[in-house]
Amino acid sequence: MSRYFSDRHGFGSGDAAIIVREDAPPALRYAIAEIARRAGLAPSSIRSILCGVLFEAPDPSNWSEYPSIWDEVLSLLDTCEWYKVYDIAETIWRSLEHRYDQQELFEAELNRLFREKGIGWELKSPLGIVFRGDANFTNATEKAVVVFQETGRETAAVEIREALKDISRRPVPDRTGAIQHAMAAVECAARDLTGEPNLTLGRLIPRLNVPRPLDSALEKLWGYASENGRHIREGTQHSAAEAELVVSIACAVSVFLIQRETEISSSTGLP
Repeated sequence: MSRYFSDRHGFGSGDAAIIVREDAPPALRYAIAEIARRAGLAPSSIRSILCGVLFEAPDPSNWSEYPSIWDEVLSLLDTCEWYKVYDIAETIWRSLEHRYDQQELFEAELNRLFREKGIGWELKSPLGIVFRGDANFTNATEKAVVVFQETGRETAAVEIREALKDISRRPVPDRTGAIQHAMAAVECAARDLTGEPNLTLGRLIPRLNVPRPLDSALEKLWGYASENGRHIREGTQHSAAEAELVVSIACAVSVFLIQRETEISSSTGLP
């Protein structure tokens, strides 16, 4: 049973719009320490993790758990770089790996905070903290990985995971890399479906029998990725929205192609 009245009785306004990505607001900085404490960690244990991540020495004059060490923990969290806050959260979470209930509580509470405060990150096992887009982005990427794995296309699944890693990098996301990996996943699927392992996606599109005008849309997506994801120009930087859009579409296209092939095979009785 949920610990919260609002969850048990169905109250709530849904996830807040994402307004925070490359920042760590005060509410998050405090909440990480508070959630770690709820998960059973003493202030001295939390301080040890913080000092390890930040390469800081603990203050030897602080020896009592409350208020001295607790205040030191809050101070360290309050003054560190924004991306280090997420490093600290991941490290605390991983430190609980042999205490499943506590780790689950930390993960659930941190993700609840991310959703309620409009923070565009998510703690996801086993990856750690990764980029969180809107519901369409999450659904598209998760479904693509599942479909790739279920149909034995592990290489394509790896490409989507790498796209998520690139778009999630801190402090500077590799959005170009995310676009490259997402389109590589489409290319992997297209090569497998057409039996042409050496052709590029641009040459494979006419062989995929994609219905019009979706074929033109796929060609344009390939052209965009080739120009902006493969041929990097000095001074250009993709926005989070651009990278999120390309990764989402690439996942959706891959799933469509594979599911269509599965439906055709089922109807004809072919393997």
